Amino acid sequence: MLVVHPHFHPRRTGVTTHTEAIVEALAKGGEVLAVGNALADAVPRSTLGRIFQRARNERVVWHAHRNNELLWGLLLRAFGAKLTLVFTRHGGTAPGAFSRWLMRSPDALVTLNDELAKQLRPGTRVIGHGVDLTRFHPPASREAAWKALGLPGARGFGVVGRVRPAKGQGDFVDALAGLADDQALTPVLVGLARGTDEGFAQALRARLPRLVLAGEQREVVGWYQGFEVVVQPSRSESYSLVIPEAMACGCAVVAARLPAAPGLIDDGRTGFLYPVGDVSALREVLARLRAEPQLVRRVGDAAAEEAKARFGIEHEAQALRALYDEAVQGPQSGVE
Repeated sequence: MLVVHPHFHPRRTGVTTHTEAIVEALAKGGEVLAVGNALADAVPRSTLGRIFQRARNERVVWHAHRNNELLWGLLLRAFGAKLTLVFTRHGGTAPGAFSRWLMRSPDALVTLNDELAKQLRPGTRVIGHGVDLTRFHPPASREAAWKALGLPGARGFGVVGRVRPAKGQGDFVDALAGLADDQALTPVLVGLARGTDEGFAQALRARLPRLVLAGEQREVVGWYQGFEVVVQPSRSESYSLVIPEAMACGCAVVAARLPAAPGLIDDGRTGFLYPVGDVSALREVLARLRAEPQLVRRVGDAAAEEAKARFGIEHEAQALRALYDEAVQGPQSGVE
C-alpha cells in the first residue's frame, strides 16, 4: 500500500519538519512518498502526476496536513483516484466554519492533543508527533556544543521557532530583562522573522541588548545541544515539536501550559510549566535555573530519558500505520 504525504506550502515550517521526519520513519516499513515543495533532498518523493496515475489503479493513502492538501486529495478522488483520505489538524485554535466543513470528508481524522480532539468530530484520533532520536540526542559535551555555536558567554538559554508576537518571544525577553544582568548567560532566538516581524525582533533586542537573533536555521540539532535551557513561550500551539526535540537533546525545557504541554512535561522533573503569558512566573523559573546549574543538568538528563522512552518517531509511525490499515479497511473508505 502506497502512502503519500503532500506538502504544498512555499516555505519551511514546523509542519515541514514533521512531514520530513514521519515520511522517512514510515518509509522504513513500507512505500511512503512525499509530494510537493520546500522539502529536504533526502526525503523520498514523487510527482503529483505519478501519484495520480498509480491511484487510478491501486489504493493509495493520502495523508494531508493542511486544508489545501486535503482539497487536492478530494479533487484527485473526484477524477477517479482511489484515495483513502487522512487529515491531521495541526492548528492550535478552534477550526473555522470552512475547516469544520472540510474535515467532514477524510476517512480518518488526527489531531495532536485531547483538548483539540474535543473540538472535532467523534472518532478523531490523538497521535502526538515523535522525534528522530538518532538525530536529536544529548551532546557528548554541552560546553563544547555551545562553543561550536560561536556565541558569547558560557551558557545559552534559547527559544526555537518563528519569531512573531503570538509565539511569545516577548515574554521570554521581558522575563530575562527583569533579572540582573549576567554576562555568562546569552539569550538566543532561533527562527525566521519576516515582514513586520523583523521590527518586532529588533525591538526585542533593544529591550535586551545581549539577545542574539540567530535567524532561521535549517539544522537545529546543534542549537538544542548547545542550549542548557529551551523556553517554549507560545501563546497558542497545538503540540509544539520543539518540546520533545529539546527534551531529547537533554535541555531543561520551560513551557507555557498549553493543552499538550502537561502530556509532554512532568513539571519539576522533566521540565517546567508556567501559566500562558505569565511573565512573572516565567521569570521566577528562569531565575532559579540561572542560579542552579545542577538543577538544569538533573532535569535535562531526566528529559532525555523521558524522550527516549516515549517520544521516538517510531511510536508515532506505529500508530499511523495502524490508523492507515483501519481507514483503508473501513466501510467509508473512498466514499464522500
